Formats: sequence, C-alpha cells, structure tokens
Amino acid sequence: MSAPVLIVAGMPGAGKEEFLSVAASMGVPFVRMGDLVRERHAASGSELSLGEFAGREREAHGQGVWAERSVEKIGPGVFLVDGCRGMSEVRAFRGAGRDAAIIGIHAPPAARYARLLERGRADAPRDMADFEERDARELSWGLGEVLALADVMISNGGSLESFRSEARKVLREEIG
Repeated sequence: MSAPVLIVAGMPGAGKEEFLSVAASMGVPFVRMGDLVRERHAASGSELSLGEFAGREREAHGQGVWAERSVEKIGPGVFLVDGCRGMSEVRAFRGAGRDAAIIGIHAPPAARYARLLERGRADAPRDMADFEERDARELSWGLGEVLALADVMISNGGSLESFRSEARKVLREEIG
C-alpha cells in the first residue's frame, strides 16, 4: 500500500476544521469533501440545501460518490480527507489502493451547536430542531459507524489549545 490517507470524521461542529488547520501548519495536504459538495451544488443550480443535494447525489450515484470524486484530488504521500460520512466512503479510499486510517473527532452536542452558530455559514442551524435534524441526516449516512470504527478518537470538549495540542500529537504519530 502507498502512503496513508487520514480520514477525518466528526459530527458538524466537532472541530474538523481546527484539525485541518493544525495539519496545514505541519505541511500535511488535505481535501475537504464538503468543498466538492459545495462546488457541485453551485454548478448544478439546484435549489436543494447542501445536505439535501449531497444526499440526493448519494442516492443517485451510490453512498461512496463523494469519496470517489475526492480520490482524484489526493496527491502522493500522506494526505488528509475531511468530511467522510460512511464506511462506503472509507472503502472507496481503500479501493483506490490507499491505506486509510480514520481519525474521529468528538465534541458534545451543546458545544457543536454553539460553534455552528458562531461560524455563521449558510448551512448553520436555524434552531435546535434544525441542528438535531442535521445530526440525524449525518448519522443516516453512516457517520456513526465511521466514528465507532475510528482508529484514533480525539475529544474536543476542552480548550482550543488543548485540542490543537492533541491534534499535533495524533498527526505526528500517524505521519511518522
């Protein structure tokens, strides 16, 4: 097998973006599957929400479609992939001849909700019911199974610096 793909998985607002920032500071390249969803969504002209669009694409092209579309963006050497939602996506990376390790990031729901509101993106929840609906959708795609099968799990319920320190430690261990 070639150099590993490190799959970063977590519920919305868990801290995946902070993990990617730490990785970038260490020179580890990455691709965000969500960026691919946003690009395809914009190009399609669809009036569906991003989540609905991503789900429709999975229904039409298979559960691993976003991973399959990400594979072509992965360079040689150690590479991070953000946004994996199901084991079919993990299998897509492994099927492309890459060793794939899952790095799970967990944060309590209240912290995640607050973070999603703070970052102010267009897909931020309107209220707690919207947040819970989004979580249910993410879990329906198989994200819970990916997190349960993570090779490494990082808890992000403390300080930002504590999380960054743990992220650096995990990355040093995973990239050798």
